[in-house]
Amino acid sequence: MSTNPLLDTSGLPLFDQIKPEHVSPALDVLLAEAEAALEKVTAPAVPPDYDTLSLLLDVSTERLGRAWGAVSHLNAVADTPELRATYNDNLPRITEFYTRLGCDERLYAKYKSLDQSAAGQQLSPPRRRALDLALRGFVLGGAELQGDAKKRFAEIQEQQAALSQAFSEHVMDATDAYAYYATADELAGVPADVVEATRAAAQAEGKDGHKLTLHMPCYLPVMQYATHRPLRETLYRAYVTRASETGPAERNNTPLMQQIVALRHEEAALLGYATFADVSLVPKMAESPRQVIDFLRDLAQRARPFAEKDMAELRDFARVELALTDLQAWDTAFASEKLKEARYAFSDQEVKQYFTEPTVLKGLFTLIETLFDVRIQPDVAPVWHESVRFFRIERAGHLVGQFYLDPYARSGKRPGAWMDDVRGRWKRPDNHQTQTPIAHLVCNFAMGVGGKPALLTHDDVTTLFHEFGHGLHHMLTQVDDIGVSGISGVEWDAVELPSQFMENFCWEWDVVQQLTHHVDTGASLPRTLFDKMLAAKNFQSGLATLRQIEFSLFDMRLHAEVGNAQRVQAVVDEVRREVAVNIPPSFNRFQHSFSHIFAGGYAAGYYSYKWAEVLSADAYAAFEEAATDAGNVLSVDVGLRYREAILEAGGSRSAMENFKAFRGREPNIDALLRHQGMS
Repeated sequence: MSTNPLLDTSGLPLFDQIKPEHVSPALDVLLAEAEAALEKVTAPAVPPDYDTLSLLLDVSTERLGRAWGAVSHLNAVADTPELRATYNDNLPRITEFYTRLGCDERLYAKYKSLDQSAAGQQLSPPRRRALDLALRGFVLGGAELQGDAKKRFAEIQEQQAALSQAFSEHVMDATDAYAYYATADELAGVPADVVEATRAAAQAEGKDGHKLTLHMPCYLPVMQYATHRPLRETLYRAYVTRASETGPAERNNTPLMQQIVALRHEEAALLGYATFADVSLVPKMAESPRQVIDFLRDLAQRARPFAEKDMAELRDFARVELALTDLQAWDTAFASEKLKEARYAFSDQEVKQYFTEPTVLKGLFTLIETLFDVRIQPDVAPVWHESVRFFRIERAGHLVGQFYLDPYARSGKRPGAWMDDVRGRWKRPDNHQTQTPIAHLVCNFAMGVGGKPALLTHDDVTTLFHEFGHGLHHMLTQVDDIGVSGISGVEWDAVELPSQFMENFCWEWDVVQQLTHHVDTGASLPRTLFDKMLAAKNFQSGLATLRQIEFSLFDMRLHAEVGNAQRVQAVVDEVRREVAVNIPPSFNRFQHSFSHIFAGGYAAGYYSYKWAEVLSADAYAAFEEAATDAGNVLSVDVGLRYREAILEAGGSRSAMENFKAFRGREPNIDALLRHQGMS
């Protein structure tokens, strides 16, 4: 066991050494240690003291969490049949332990005793908040349930974990399993780099033609640029029916969604809540499902006239200029790109040639260093794939945090983009040293081809900035208490504030100049081209806003109304009739790959993106206000205030307190509507 890399938590995870056969033996040891710690800390002789509880319990559970986190991460970015098997074998016992820990009556009693003691009342504000959140977590974790109710609650947690994992696997497998081998003629209009990459993919399999997949670096440019309409329809149908009843039965997510929703409502009933949405909102800023639904419907009402105008213009253009008299779902991306090119005289493909990945990273790092007074340097760590890189962030010569960057799409890697933590900042009670935070930043961009660097679309650049915003929230914290440092303890509907905030810089000329270097000529993006991009910034923003509201309202209604477990498709259809101006075809099954709510943390919380966008737009307005005085949005003074009030504070205060500390007032929606051209 001394050679098991999962048991070595002295430094960075040994990702290059971890193998499936290490997982079960390591968890045998770590779970036994955590069990022993739980028994020790709940013994009558142990006083209800903050430091004592942390030393006896948190050290063991954090060690377990880091090891399982490494396994979970590899399961998401380097999936193999062997790793998946051992992950699924061990998921039930991990779930069982954490469920039991979260509802242990003896441990709950210790925390309540601490809460009621004089020492508890005199804790520092971050520790006091961590204690309050822990007590709330016990209640939501079923600590006040008794007998059969507590047993059933534990069963529900285990079943939900298994179902969510299966949902995620079905989406990944359906995405990876699909391939269409197109002819060169079918790829007319598709960018040359995509044509080259798909030809190389087919050749690698010893096949003719071009291998098309449902991974975004292939799927999206085909939908945007392929003039061959039947090809667009073929790929669209495959994409929007992934993991549904139209494919292999073993990958159909229909029964999983039904079971997940039913179990969530049963969990809510056990805890004494009317619906799962009510449970979900307890730790969030929003106060009730009704408040969220009203917020979404109000935003939909404001956006609808703009969306209707967007759709009418697109239909007219498609009919007159493209001879598409019956605009279909597989035509919209293509027609939209053509309309944008006609209206603004540029294409995404033209812009993409300037955003070479090395230059984008250098510019992003320079921006972060300028605004937040830090330095980002390459670092060395064991990694899970040769394309993964590792960096360190320093301030005044001292290590602040580190991060892995995994930028490229590949088989065995979950679609999408995300940030996850490796470990959090913590003044450890076992050695009194400050543990610095480490993050994973994961994207799914296309790799460079023909010896050239990867080229990013402007949307890719925005995605990268978004995930770095999450990463900075995790890594720049100065809070030493693990329960509220970084993103820990931050209300879920505010956690997108720092990520969406960073996206705004992708539209600033002073920033964009530093992000661009033409792949062939080395020239920076011309100002004339940037001005065209800026003019097109809110192109179809009404449609985009209604699309997000559609997803959010579906999610909230699904979880806020009893009896929806068997009505998933019906709820989708009802929401579309209410808010959408561009209703997809009846075979569309977007919900079957909606991993955010069925396999992620966004159940009854997808509205967070729009909710936090109000916060992020208003926060960014502080930089815009500074620019009117100084002429440059890159205000170091405002950047440092933002770092201190938002990023460094993490979850040690409520999100509203953090926001008011930065802006001096509560947020309003005006900046969001102005940014999206709907004011």
